[in-house]
Amino acid sequence: MRLRLIGCEILYRELCWAVAHSIHQVDVEFLPKGLHDLGAAPMRSRLQEAIDRTDASRYEAVLLGYALCGMGLAGLTARSLPLIVPRAHDCITLFLGSRRRYTDYFRSHPGTYFLTTGWIERGRDLPQLSIQEKLGLRQSFEELASRYGEDNARYLMEELGGWTRHYRRIAFIETGLEPDGRFEEAARREAESRGWEFEKLSGDLSLVRRLVDGPWDEDFLQVPPGHRIVATYDEDIVGVEPL
Repeated sequence: MRLRLIGCEILYRELCWAVAHSIHQVDVEFLPKGLHDLGAAPMRSRLQEAIDRTDASRYEAVLLGYALCGMGLAGLTARSLPLIVPRAHDCITLFLGSRRRYTDYFRSHPGTYFLTTGWIERGRDLPQLSIQEKLGLRQSFEELASRYGEDNARYLMEELGGWTRHYRRIAFIETGLEPDGRFEEAARREAESRGWEFEKLSGDLSLVRRLVDGPWDEDFLQVPPGHRIVATYDEDIVGVEPL
């Protein structure tokens, strides 16, 4: 089979590994992690543009190296080719290998912030696509105060830092594709700097491998041409509906 894979660059190493070992001929396009920061509608638009660029005469299916990702996939449409999508709320499922493992860990370890090689080397280098950058809020307290006043600046600083309030642990997922220990050490330093716990988890790339090779069983959504992806709000996570 000749397949087209459109993936998030957070999964760059993992998807490249799967493609290199694939039984199929797979052409890859990576989109920037910063799409997540733009919100569901802009992310969906960029993904649909990439899907629609696919030459239906050359490929048999389009694979999406994405999870539902904050509803960014909901509404994506299969035109002339089927879409293959992992059933996952976010990409951590792809690093851990299954919905069940992710759910079990999430429930037993609340307050965990996950890091991977991709999140460390690619997750923070696209400020031009971040919400804070677009709003001009990547500034010091003094700069915000001069622009908005001290009370507003204090509120903005508190809100922009609020994402950390619910976390108390960093879990670094080691997939076996790391060139050395630099990424684990970076995750450890991040945890130490915040006073959080640190844990290293063994990754499982079987779901990534099956996205590229198949079989596309109950762990994957197959979207036939003329249908679109919908969120199901149950254990299936995503489903299809006709246009």
